Amino acid sequence: MALVREEGWGGGREAGVAAARCAARAVAPARADLPPSTSPGKSTLLQVLAGHHMVPQDAVRVLGRPAFHDTALVSGGDLAYLGAAWRRDASAGGGALTADIGAGDLLAGIPGADPVRRDALVSMLGVDPAWRLHRLSDGQRRRVQIAAGLLRPFKVLLLDEVTVDMDVLARADLLNYLTNEAEERGAVVVYATHIFDGLAGWPTHLAHVAGGALARCGPVETVPELVGAPKLLPVVDAWLRAERAAARAAGTAACEGGGVAPAPVKAPSFPSRQMAFFR
Repeated sequence: MALVREEGWGGGREAGVAAARCAARAVAPARADLPPSTSPGKSTLLQVLAGHHMVPQDAVRVLGRPAFHDTALVSGGDLAYLGAAWRRDASAGGGALTADIGAGDLLAGIPGADPVRRDALVSMLGVDPAWRLHRLSDGQRRRVQIAAGLLRPFKVLLLDEVTVDMDVLARADLLNYLTNEAEERGAVVVYATHIFDGLAGWPTHLAHVAGGALARCGPVETVPELVGAPKLLPVVDAWLRAERAAARAAGTAACEGGGVAPAPVKAPSFPSRQMAFFR
C-alpha cells in the first residue's frame, strides 16, 4: 500500500504526475493510504491515476498501461475508482443511487458480478437488499455505492474519502476486506482519508508531496518517523504543523522583503431573495 501525503499543490498537475508515478510503483500486494492536508490536490492526484485527466501517455501508467488513453483499464475492471465528490443523482452500475428501486436489485443488475463476491460485500457492509435507494441516509447510500464499486475484482483500487459517512465498525470491516484483497489477490489499494484511527500498520508504502515536490516515497519501513510508531496521527500531525510553520515563515519573509501580501477575497453579495433558495 502507498501512503501518499500531499501538501501545498504548488506544483500543479506536474507534482501530481510525480506523486502518481511513485504511487503506481507500489508492488502488489500493496495498500496505499493518502493522508491529505486541507489543501487541494489529493483528489486530482487520484483522478490522474484513474484516467480522469489527460496527461502524456508515458507520464502516468497503471499496470504498465497509460491511465488516460487506455480506457479498457476501467471498462475491463482492472482499475476501479470511488470518489467522495458524488451527488445524490450519481449512479453505480447503470442504476441511479436515488431511484425507487431496491439495493439488492441494483447490485444484482450489475453485469459480470460474482454472486458469491456480491453476497460477501453485502454482508460485510451491512447492506439490506430490501433498502429502497430513494429513502436511504447518506451513510446507507454510501455503503451501496461501495458495494457496487467493489463488485468486480480489481487489480488497482483508488479510494478518495469514501469512509467519511461510515461508522467505526463498518470502516474497520472495509479496511480488513481491502487488506484481504491485497494479500490474497495481489491487488493495490490507494486510500485517501482524513481519518487516521486504526490505520497504523495498514499501509505498506508512502508517498508525500510537499510544496509541489515529492518529499517521501517508498515502503513505510524506510520512513524514519513511522518506524515503531504506534499511531499514524501524531506523525501526520507533526508533518502538517511543520509545513504550516514553514509556509507562514516564508510568507512573512516575502512581505518583509518587499513582496505584496495577497489581497483578501471578498465573498460575493447576493440579494436575500436569491439567497433564500439556499436556505
